[in-house]
Amino acid sequence: MIGQPKQIVILGSTGSIGTQTLDIVRANPERFSVYALCAFRSIDLLIRQALEFHPAAVCIADETLYEPLRDALCNTDIKVWAGADAIADIVTFPSVDVVVAAMVGYAGLRPTMAALSAGKTIALANKETLVVAGELIEALSREHHAPILPVDSEHSAIFQSLAGEQHNEIEKILLTASGGPFLNHTQEQMAKVTAADALKHPNWDMGAKITIDSASMMNKGFEVIEAKWLFGVPVEKIQVLVHPQSVVHSAVQFRDGAVKAQLGAPDMHVPIQYALTYPERIYGDFPRLDLFKVKNLQFIEPDLKRFPNLGLAYEATHRGGNIPCVLNAANEVANLAFREGRCAFLEMSDIIAGTMEKVAFIAKPTYEDYVNTDAEARRIAQQMITVNR
Repeated sequence: MIGQPKQIVILGSTGSIGTQTLDIVRANPERFSVYALCAFRSIDLLIRQALEFHPAAVCIADETLYEPLRDALCNTDIKVWAGADAIADIVTFPSVDVVVAAMVGYAGLRPTMAALSAGKTIALANKETLVVAGELIEALSREHHAPILPVDSEHSAIFQSLAGEQHNEIEKILLTASGGPFLNHTQEQMAKVTAADALKHPNWDMGAKITIDSASMMNKGFEVIEAKWLFGVPVEKIQVLVHPQSVVHSAVQFRDGAVKAQLGAPDMHVPIQYALTYPERIYGDFPRLDLFKVKNLQFIEPDLKRFPNLGLAYEATHRGGNIPCVLNAANEVANLAFREGRCAFLEMSDIIAGTMEKVAFIAKPTYEDYVNTDAEARRIAQQMITVNR
């Protein structure tokens, strides 16, 4: 028996995860209703989404776009808000059941914290939230009994592999990575690649920032940190395997040697839907994996010399404190600089490593410490880019 539709807030509704979440809502109106849509700057798409799904509220992070958004929706009863404060408020409203945290980068931290403090279920696609402040996020989840359900395909695969295994010890998490577009490039070749080259991911359709992170393997480094917090496993028990076919989305090895994996087509609708319907599985009109067409499955050890960002993520995790926050901030600055042609692909790692060495270490950071660390790391990373030009 289906009860009242779940009321959903989508943070980042105009991005890849947000639009695919709306696909699922569109296909299951008896199960899901959109309470609020939030976007950063994509006002035209946000307006179209609002007119189709008629949420109670919409919010645009860029406050300069408030008036055109308000004017476009003036003939509806949809409330129009703008700014970071408004986004953090919307997620706490009593009617909200689930918050899909799909904003890109550090911007997702504050509203996720607000939603957890209000006891909301989080469908987490914003891995940077746990990278930056994993200890704080996990504490809020426990304190307010607010579950965090993973949306990333890899963490969803681990979550699904752990179903029914609550009392069994994890020996190892096997976190798969596609290897991105430069898997077989030499360092000399990678020194010359452009943002256009890096945006051509072989398997997945993602936003620009995440696609660049995938190409540099920083995305996988972030996922290592995310897995540590989501599943309570020390980083030493998380092994990255480059798996170019993207068929095995990730796996868990138990202490008896058994390995459980989740396989599927490279499509994000399945993990998004599972997070929204957990523990139930409902029908989805999504691509099916045809094992007869899978010719081979490769698993390759990652090359940390060619992809040092993965090693930097492990280092940040070992150092702990505010260093993962530094890692994220420096990466956001370097990633944008590469996309804008202000630094080379391999220079991103140098900028991140240099920033990690220059920011003051804080062993037990508060939220205010994270805010200050983020600002300091961005300033230092930007200075390094300016000096190198």
